Amino acid sequence: MRWSDGIDDERLIVVTIRNEAPMLVPRAGSTARSYRGPVRYSVSPTALTQSRSIATTYKLREITGWPIGMLGVHCLVYELADGADREATLQRLQRDQRVESAQPLHSFQTLMKPSSEPYRPLQRNLDLLNVSEAHRWSRGEGVRIGIVDTGVDISHPDLDGRIADHRDFVSASERGMVAEKHGTAVAGLIGASDRNALGIVGIAPAARLYALRACWSEPDRDDARCNTLTLAKALVAAIEAKTDIVNLSLGGPADPLLTRIVQRGIDRGIVFVGAAPANASDRFPTSISDVIVVAGLKEQRAADAMLFAPSEDVLTLAPNGTYDFLSGSSLAAASVSGGIALLLAREPRLSVERIKALLAPTMQHEIEAPPTMDLCLAVTSVVRGGSCGR
Repeated sequence: MRWSDGIDDERLIVVTIRNEAPMLVPRAGSTARSYRGPVRYSVSPTALTQSRSIATTYKLREITGWPIGMLGVHCLVYELADGADREATLQRLQRDQRVESAQPLHSFQTLMKPSSEPYRPLQRNLDLLNVSEAHRWSRGEGVRIGIVDTGVDISHPDLDGRIADHRDFVSASERGMVAEKHGTAVAGLIGASDRNALGIVGIAPAARLYALRACWSEPDRDDARCNTLTLAKALVAAIEAKTDIVNLSLGGPADPLLTRIVQRGIDRGIVFVGAAPANASDRFPTSISDVIVVAGLKEQRAADAMLFAPSEDVLTLAPNGTYDFLSGSSLAAASVSGGIALLLAREPRLSVERIKALLAPTMQHEIEAPPTMDLCLAVTSVVRGGSCGR
């Protein structure tokens, strides 16, 4: 059971209240598996009183709450009363002096689909990116990558020893991380082992992976869903873990709360990578300044795209220790996250602008072929005496 089961998301809103003197929470909360789970986090008495007062004033039902220390707020999910108009209620809340912010509980989707041509040459994506040559100079050693996604198959042989930490912000199950398709594919593309004599090779096989489950698979669908609260908790966890890179292979509407959290991470030097959305209306995370946006090689008209990487028929990991060919800008974003790890392993203090400057000029232009990156050329730009074989 997910914590959204049994509740219509269209009747849910997210409200933040100033929490001036909260008790410090050492880690971002791993949410209860249903909205109705107990709140386990300390809140200032004033914020607690205000949250109850607001619920009474607007006839709301509090579903869950969570203090976000880095923003100095208490974040609550409320359910609207039967028949209440969500937009009108939000407008009233936004004018209420007790309220720091108010918005809908947004839904987000991952950006991947099954491959239609499963027999094309294996890992052609690595050849296009010149990854093998890049590995002569960097394998992403020591770089921390947060993967905010669905669950990852942490027992997959090609991820053995590769997961530094894993947390579930969707379910309260004690059975461990749920092995799901999208998160496993993204994790494999970024950091599958390269020295185990089996399977595939990740782009940054020596990076440290943080699997943060904020999305869940939908029955009979290729994509997965997330929402404002699950993503907020995973993003805060990634920031608290002091990750160097956060991969966001997902998209959805502009979200004020999530934007504030991402901006706080950017201010702390974390590099965020987002997948170019298929729909122009999907503005998170790609509309945020300094988020590196990545589109597939055949998606060069995607809104806000800055970089391009292979996204069609990419061989990667699948749950239950298997492999699959998949497509989508999710995979292009994961490729760039892995490529950035190769750079940061050699030059940890690179800014977002410097990273883009290093990657963009390496994009290879061939007749009737879209440009892609040469990761070896990018890495050797920060390695004295480095060279590439092609």
